[in-house]
Amino acid sequence: MKLVLHSAKRASAPYRVRIGLNLKGLAYELRPVDLVANGHHEDAYRALNAQELVPTLEVDGRPLTQSLAILEWLDEVSPEPALLPHTAYERAIVRGMAEIIACDIHPLNNLRVLRQLTALEIGETDRNAWIARWISDGFRALEPMVAAHSGGFAYGDAPGLVDCLLVPQVFNAGRFNLDLSPFPSIVAAAARAARHPAIEAAHPDHHPER
Repeated sequence: MKLVLHSAKRASAPYRVRIGLNLKGLAYELRPVDLVANGHHEDAYRALNAQELVPTLEVDGRPLTQSLAILEWLDEVSPEPALLPHTAYERAIVRGMAEIIACDIHPLNNLRVLRQLTALEIGETDRNAWIARWISDGFRALEPMVAAHSGGFAYGDAPGLVDCLLVPQVFNAGRFNLDLSPFPSIVAAAARAARHPAIEAAHPDHHPER
């Protein structure tokens, strides 16, 4: 199985997939997409991903899109180590935690939204307040869930699906100097996860330029 990941250096969604691939121990080719230069809008990339978003994971030449769908696919084709728990109830809890980040935080803070705010002549101070508002709202909901379910990682005692999303979101919060002191369980879980060799290897510092 040949895997090719189209990824951008600091973008949260492909960062999640890099973590998932690394946790599974799967080899993949990484092809950088330059979002700043609008590489995701080029014809060749649009042919892979009609949304013109990252990531796209090519599996033997066939594209998969949307980071959560890709991560769950990884769990189906490479079951160990598992990203999702074994019981249906626990899996629903984990999916709910992950979707707070993927559905309620990230879509309001990604590059295309920030570019639109800039186009509407909203200044940097107000843009940063926008970012802080939505990350903080999501983290306020997520914090007690991590506190209740953490065994060191975001859910349980091994890295899993929530960590794939939480580490990039905490990284993103740091880029905008968001005060994370109200979220000690999130900070502790993300810090531990970030030290895991597979997750550390996915960090943007190790990503090819673009």
